[in-house]
Amino acid sequence: MNLSVVIPLLNEEESLKELHDWIVGVMKANDYSYELIFIDDGSTDGSWNIISNLSRKNSAVNGIRFLRNFGKSQALHAGFKATRGDVVITMDADLQDNPEEIPQLYHMIIAEGYDLVSGWKKKRYDSILFKNMPSKLFNWAARRTSGVRLNDFNCGLKAYRNEVVKTIEVSGEMHRYIPVLAKSAGFSKIGEKVVQHQARKYGKTKFGMERFINGFLDLITIWFVSKFGKQPMHLFGALGVVMFIIGFGFALYLGIDKLFINPTGRLITDRPQFFIALTAMIIGTQLFLAGFLGEILIRSRKNEPRYTISEEIGRHKNML
Repeated sequence: MNLSVVIPLLNEEESLKELHDWIVGVMKANDYSYELIFIDDGSTDGSWNIISNLSRKNSAVNGIRFLRNFGKSQALHAGFKATRGDVVITMDADLQDNPEEIPQLYHMIIAEGYDLVSGWKKKRYDSILFKNMPSKLFNWAARRTSGVRLNDFNCGLKAYRNEVVKTIEVSGEMHRYIPVLAKSAGFSKIGEKVVQHQARKYGKTKFGMERFINGFLDLITIWFVSKFGKQPMHLFGALGVVMFIIGFGFALYLGIDKLFINPTGRLITDRPQFFIALTAMIIGTQLFLAGFLGEILIRSRKNEPRYTISEEIGRHKNML
């Protein structure tokens, strides 16, 4: 199979039929073998009924329905798990991503050898104050922190080699940083393509300003995980040892001063250095134990479900 198109969605009943027909037209025009995987992330409108009807008419349409809203990262995780195509395309269901971009993205993966190609919405049809400016700031911070030189981390239109989506683990709110996760996993050939961004045709956006706050918090998390996620003792243990040495140094100074230099002076417990020494050694011990416990958790953790599927349709039914 040439292509798997993964489409996470939440309450997008107005656009699904039009999006399906548009994608199918592109696939037929380019003679691709394909599958469409819609992931209904707890929609409360008629989205699932539309997906079910599309699946009955088109055997290439598959659907996964979550019991409730679990988030875009979990929806992508479920979709990635089901994919069978050589190239995996992700796109949003709101018709702001243009399916006509798919052939060029496919070519960049297959012919040019990219592991991942991210779309860049260079010209956007969103609010300048509430979406464009925060997005530029967010992308600048992501480039500086991660070292991945992309202009638009948050673009939903991306193409992946199948091995990439089968290797990375997308959890929490990490869908914004899939290129960073891919790079950390060893997939270093990451490209970018300017794609057409279209104004929203139906409904309203499901994301508010809080996504940028969460995005920056997730950026700190992924920076930490990429550097110390496999060996937390390297950070916490090192800081703990440094703090303990500082505290022990103060305690040693107080002991020598009391025993040999000024034995008739103030009690050790009356001196501020005593509390500095005590606090530093306690903090150092706690940091060391945090690193130690982190190492134990990493070696003993099990993959737990991050979402609950209530229903499936299509050829992937009962296979997840």
